[in-house]
Amino acid sequence: MTTAPDPTGPDATTPDATAPNAPAAIASDTRAPHTPTEQPLPAWRPNSGSSSATTDTPATPAAPPTVVHRPLPTPLLHSTGTPLTVHLTALGSDQWQSTVTQVTDGVALIEVRAAEAVTVRAEWRVPCVGATAYWTPDTNASRWLPPSWIAPRTVSLALGAPVASLVGTDDRALCTAAAGETAAPVRVGAGVVEESGEFAFTVEQELTPAGPPLRVRIDLTGRHFATTVRAVADWWAEGAADHPGIAPAARMPAYSTWYSLHQNVDTATVERQAALAAAIGCESIIVDDGWQTSDRTRGYGHCGDWDPNPKAFPDLAAHVAEVHRLGLSYLLWYALPFIGRHNQAWDRFKGLILREEPHLDAAVLDPRHPEVRAYLIDKVSRAVEEWGMDGVKIDFVDRFAVTDPPPAPAGADHAEVHDGVRRLVADLDARLRRTRPDVIIEHRQPYVSPGLWPYATMVRATDCPLSPAENRQRTVDCRLTAGPLAVHADMIMWHSAETPEAVAVHLVNALFSVPQISVDLGAQTEDQLSTLRFWLDVFRRHADVLQQGALEPERPDLGYPLVRAHDARTTVIARYAPLPVTLPPRQPLTTPQTVLVANADSDAVVLIGVTEPERALALVQDCRGEILSETVLDLVAGVNPVHVPTGGLLTLTRED
Repeated sequence: MTTAPDPTGPDATTPDATAPNAPAAIASDTRAPHTPTEQPLPAWRPNSGSSSATTDTPATPAAPPTVVHRPLPTPLLHSTGTPLTVHLTALGSDQWQSTVTQVTDGVALIEVRAAEAVTVRAEWRVPCVGATAYWTPDTNASRWLPPSWIAPRTVSLALGAPVASLVGTDDRALCTAAAGETAAPVRVGAGVVEESGEFAFTVEQELTPAGPPLRVRIDLTGRHFATTVRAVADWWAEGAADHPGIAPAARMPAYSTWYSLHQNVDTATVERQAALAAAIGCESIIVDDGWQTSDRTRGYGHCGDWDPNPKAFPDLAAHVAEVHRLGLSYLLWYALPFIGRHNQAWDRFKGLILREEPHLDAAVLDPRHPEVRAYLIDKVSRAVEEWGMDGVKIDFVDRFAVTDPPPAPAGADHAEVHDGVRRLVADLDARLRRTRPDVIIEHRQPYVSPGLWPYATMVRATDCPLSPAENRQRTVDCRLTAGPLAVHADMIMWHSAETPEAVAVHLVNALFSVPQISVDLGAQTEDQLSTLRFWLDVFRRHADVLQQGALEPERPDLGYPLVRAHDARTTVIARYAPLPVTLPPRQPLTTPQTVLVANADSDAVVLIGVTEPERALALVQDCRGEILSETVLDLVAGVNPVHVPTGGLLTLTRED
């Protein structure tokens, strides 16, 4: 149902806005058009105290008349059983209206529409009872509970996604909230209110009559936090353009040249690694930085002309054809926003930039200008149109997210940077698909906005070299908000002296994504290569459930020490700590059901828990895929120890 806000009632008086530690806040008025004599209300603030002010007494004598406020009752109930009130505050106008709609039990949608330009903030609190973690897709965030006075994060088309979840015991979401705007900047804040032991959420957005409304989805159902976040992704998808589809190669293991070769790439080196990668089960190769320059100093001063280094790649089209003959798809790297000082294009575009980045020896181009977009699209499209590539790796889109960008340059056809970014990636995608309808386009954290879904094929975890636990956390986070996109792990690398068991641990940490291998394959031992072949085969054979099955990561506060995914027939469980593994309840067995348990912990005794006795065929393999045992297990109700070595795999087949 939909209800109009009630300007009367107990919430019409608000706490003292001058409480200690209260952040600078805007006040608001959701004044209905039929109440012209209503006085502005003092702002409700996340850190405000318990004292109250009357509705006809402003919080401060100098409060401007355009700073107004109204509490908005909702049909939702806190975990304590009390009703949830959302406090709407605004700056700049009182010509705006709000509604609350109950989507389903425990889920409500708040909408605010404006007749004049205004900044609106939605604020609410939930009891911080049993809270264990604060989950966001922000790549720089810990899972700790932040204080309410911490600065909010600004998300936009090029940076982040507007969703967050306060997680409690048993991984249940105490509150999951998301904004519907996924292009224009939205400020999202949250944190513990020290004075009351509550947790405050804020969402703030600039509104105009012709622009999108403020839409906030609040979920208090208490379901598993991953379920609530996936529900947000489904909500975003309702208003998104249809995705053109994912090329099969985008969901298969890949090889990347970045960590293994860095800028030291040339035709012979890439073809050698491509042949070895195909032999271990990779289906694509991504050639990263270095193809466009002879410079090897790791800067970006040589980005922008995007012409092949003629000494390293004298005939790029013939080289791509050879990689195709080896059986791999080919993707080429572009640092899309950058124009380097050591390029011919520098003098042409140095007046059309958002900012310089001297430490990178480059600047970020301004996508609001059609000449900039046309240039970048022409340059990137050569990879597919002239050289026969299967796709492109688009890097550094997040650099377009500039705080306080300069005014749009003369000749710009978009006033806002995010509109220019969307036009750039949309036109580039359309151009590439004219030549190759199944083109592969890689994006990367932190530009994970659902507004970019139609223009990408896959999204990769941001750089975390030689950090398997971080790779695990980042890929799981991406999976929860990636919508239709394939999720890739950051490139997997290890020291040449690493044991095959440790190599397997790296791979298992990326198990619920697409692995990108980035080591010199010619320098690996036979045991290391056997480990790669075995685990990449697991990725390939179980790609559907690993990448598209229902994902249930446990304990975000501990970095997901146990992760499971399942579909109708197969469950995959990865164990990253010495924890027991509980099997899902047996379903009616019309066909065999398979449970895979991957052990990435040093403890080889895996405790298998079942609720009732059953028999299962058990296959145990080591990190190289060698069979250690194959037997029938008689599982008793409770826990059952099974020996699975580090980096090994247990396969249980449940039959009548």
